[in-house]
Amino acid sequence: MNCKQLARTIDHSLLTAFANDDDLRNACEIARRFSVACLIVKPYHVAQAVEALRGSGIPVGTTVGFPHGGHSPKAKMCEAEIALDDGAEELDMVANIGVVKSADWQLVERDIAGVAMVARDRKAILKVIIEACYLTHEEKLRICEVVQSAGAQFVKSTTGYGPSGAMVEDIRLMRNVVGPDYGVKASGGIRTLDAALELLDAGADRLGTSATLAILEECAQRFGE
Repeated sequence: MNCKQLARTIDHSLLTAFANDDDLRNACEIARRFSVACLIVKPYHVAQAVEALRGSGIPVGTTVGFPHGGHSPKAKMCEAEIALDDGAEELDMVANIGVVKSADWQLVERDIAGVAMVARDRKAILKVIIEACYLTHEEKLRICEVVQSAGAQFVKSTTGYGPSGAMVEDIRLMRNVVGPDYGVKASGGIRTLDAALELLDAGADRLGTSATLAILEECAQRFGE
């Protein structure tokens, strides 16, 4: 994999609580410079990001139910609709972790399916964050199955706001459950080239990171452009 190919796996993320308009302009410059897969921003920044990246071919994505997934299903659907109205093309939704821990799988699926319906109607991509750092092995297996059956296109490991980020063993498990042709996104604490490559080797299709510049500069130093 060369550096351009690596960049096309990266969702460059700007989701910190204190991210301001200057940070957004910088994030858009990084996204354009490296032609990343997607720029993920807070809902407030979607319209600005879409305008800044117009003509680049780089889609803008945002979060739904972030960071704990505890919004009502109806609120998540409304949040998704507003984001898509603002120009977002990808949605990273947090599953309701408390409901997962309660093993109410019908409600978990209904929660995801509502946002999946909104995304499908607008030809948007939906990634569902399972927050694997809070789940048992059996819960991870089950939620991956539910994400698929609910109509999302990706299962995603973590928000990065939990006690741990992307873990290689979780990505391998997720890939094994969903099969070879379904989307798997690793996110949370990916700050080095070696970490990125290890997660891709474990089965990730996408990497969510705010350390895009450092990772791709390290890639260029090691492998050349």
